[in-house]
Amino acid sequence: MKKVVVLVMSLVLTISLAACGEKGSTLDEAVKKGYITVGFANEKPYAYKEADGTLTGEAVEIARVILERLGVKEMRGELTEFGSLVAGLQAERFDLITAGMFVNPNRCSAVLFANPEYSIGEALAVKEGNPHQLASYEDVANNGDAKVAVMTGAVEIEYLEKSGIPADRIIQVPDQASAISALQADRVQAITMTGPSLQAMLDSANDEKIERVADFKQPSVDGESVRGYGATAFRQADTEFQEKYNAELQKMKESGELLEILQKFGFTEDELPGDMTADTLCGE
Repeated sequence: MKKVVVLVMSLVLTISLAACGEKGSTLDEAVKKGYITVGFANEKPYAYKEADGTLTGEAVEIARVILERLGVKEMRGELTEFGSLVAGLQAERFDLITAGMFVNPNRCSAVLFANPEYSIGEALAVKEGNPHQLASYEDVANNGDAKVAVMTGAVEIEYLEKSGIPADRIIQVPDQASAISALQADRVQAITMTGPSLQAMLDSANDEKIERVADFKQPSVDGESVRGYGATAFRQADTEFQEKYNAELQKMKESGELLEILQKFGFTEDELPGDMTADTLCGE
């Protein structure tokens, strides 16, 4: 009898220890803790901190609404260079990437994307009067004296390379502010980033000696438009989290709430993602 009792108690203890050590899903853990940590790159208008420390941006505010509806009360930001966001997510330094990150097949192999929340094109800024007459990436490629600054890890690097610009004339910088500084100091003759992001930086810099190229020709790669679609990114294992996130995002699209948030950050109806999905963008 004693042996039976001991055996039963041992079994109960083993089950209890296993239950205690078992970690719930990322969403479940966030609901229990009352907060979730998100990675961002301080890139306007997607995700950045205000002077008072408030985390905001289109990607942040969309995620904030969805996460609250999924039971997560608070978002905590983890500032990371854009090029290190994917590695940081994989290393569990944070649980989501809310940085307006473009969905593309290369990134799809490393992270799990939600469906896109916006669609957008590229933009170029130069010194006042556009002294080098740069209206496209090809123009930069064809001008041997022209260098262009771009944020490390940004999708524009691939576009610049495939437009024929050699690596030694693509100057990678850690953030958008550094790109502006490089242009102001004549270390480069142009800077590039997405349209709303560039406009936000120009508005912030308030420098009359820098201007956005009004007639910029959108790049294409291998004959295909490079119009980008940005989305929140999860770890590969968080499929249930992604599905619940997508369901709430779809409701926001249908109600018009998504557009209302986007408009607060300089986007228009033309930048809505339509019916595009992460699966399509990932080539699945």
